[in-house]
Amino acid sequence: MEDGALLKLAGDLCGRAGLAPPRSLDRLAGGKNNRVFRVALVDGSAVVLKSYFHDPRDTRDRLEAEWTFLNHAWSVGVHNVPSPLAADQREHAGLYSLLEGRKLASTEVEPRHVDAASNFVYAINRAPSPLVRAMNPASEACLSISQHLATVDRRIERLTTLAPEAPYRDEAEHLISQNLKPVWADVRSRIVNGALKAGAVLDQAIGRTIISPSDFGFHNTLVRPDGELQFLDFEYAGFDDPAKLVGDFYACPEIPTPQETFERFVDRLALLLEFPGAFRERAFLLRDAYRVKWACIILNDFLPSEDARRAFAGGEERAARCAAQLRKAEAKIAEIV
Repeated sequence: MEDGALLKLAGDLCGRAGLAPPRSLDRLAGGKNNRVFRVALVDGSAVVLKSYFHDPRDTRDRLEAEWTFLNHAWSVGVHNVPSPLAADQREHAGLYSLLEGRKLASTEVEPRHVDAASNFVYAINRAPSPLVRAMNPASEACLSISQHLATVDRRIERLTTLAPEAPYRDEAEHLISQNLKPVWADVRSRIVNGALKAGAVLDQAIGRTIISPSDFGFHNTLVRPDGELQFLDFEYAGFDDPAKLVGDFYACPEIPTPQETFERFVDRLALLLEFPGAFRERAFLLRDAYRVKWACIILNDFLPSEDARRAFAGGEERAARCAAQLRKAEAKIAEIV
């Protein structure tokens, strides 16, 4: 969509939200799946326009997931997230309030930030709202140990068909076949044996789920001048196993969560959400599965289907990106003991 069409779309959405007309749009950096714009309004205020990626090969409704999650959050008094202002399903676009703040640096993340993250998860789950009934399962929701394993199996399988034209394709293929696959076979076996030893049934439903922000980590936070955290980007949100949220929270490489806080985070969630011991055991058991999963996600840049999504969102030149992703994937695999 050209800038003129985007400005018109922003004007339509501002009108629906009862806001002043837009004056200009500026592209915001950082979006890997969508295009995000700061919209300056004629009255001096500003909002955010988010244009979501959509493709027949990816049936996830990113707008619907984020819109429902944010409306639920605001309805239960959680306001350290963007306010949903207006949406256009046909154009796959949403208008949101602008959160003021800055990104945390990797070296800044402290236990108090981890506690703030657990408090946020509790806050969005402590009270029901009518919107909960409209909420769908999260993207790649895992409701049994078998589903956790199958999610990683699928991601490993996808990496058997790398894009022929991808830079550093041979190096990626070697890493996958000689390192990633053998590591996953070992991790998978340990998880199955550990679950059976604990008396768990692999296909049995986990029981209680949570409303999960999904793709949850410090890469999707802003820190205000007063030090308080704000959370954003909920396009994969929905019902899920809290152990999956934990796995993603500690395996996402962009702004890493300090590994020494893992037990603290799990224990706080178990206490706040009143989850039984099975949740804690499952979170520890699946920890390395999520490191493997994120190694696969890092290598997505080598897949044919991912190039269109990255091109839509914009970003660095592909050769440099693929080289960097190879290094990140190697580092993530090396975390597995």
